[in-house]
Amino acid sequence: MLMSCKRRTLLQTLAGGVLLGSSSPAAEIPSELVLVKDTKESSEPYGALRLILQGETGQLKSLTVGSMQLRPGQAPHPPHSHPEEELILVTKGECEINVEGKTSKAGPGTVMYAASNHVHGISNTSGSPMTFYFFKYVAK
Repeated sequence: MLMSCKRRTLLQTLAGGVLLGSSSPAAEIPSELVLVKDTKESSEPYGALRLILQGETGQLKSLTVGSMQLRPGQAPHPPHSHPEEELILVTKGECEINVEGKTSKAGPGTVMYAASNHVHGISNTSGSPMTFYFFKYVAK
């Protein structure tokens, strides 16, 4: 009994240490040039998702930069909200963007800003793929 108790305590201590180590702050994103060919694209039911940068910066607790190519008639998810502020830049195709319940038609060059916890969404309304870049961040 004593041996199993010590073993369990040791395993719990080790597990706790691993968890503490994994929750340490993320490495700061370095100043660098990121080429699209060096990033990984994942195929999703709605289109192609590419994460370009993800992590902490000198001024931000978290930064995520990515691109999405939506298939015709698709949306990555229904309108939603999250703690991060978000910018979206449409670069190709036609879409509808919803911000706080108001839906507007949009095309290349359109920029959407959604404040923290404000409802927003995007959907491809055209018959061809549409592309946008997203920038999500939380300040320190």
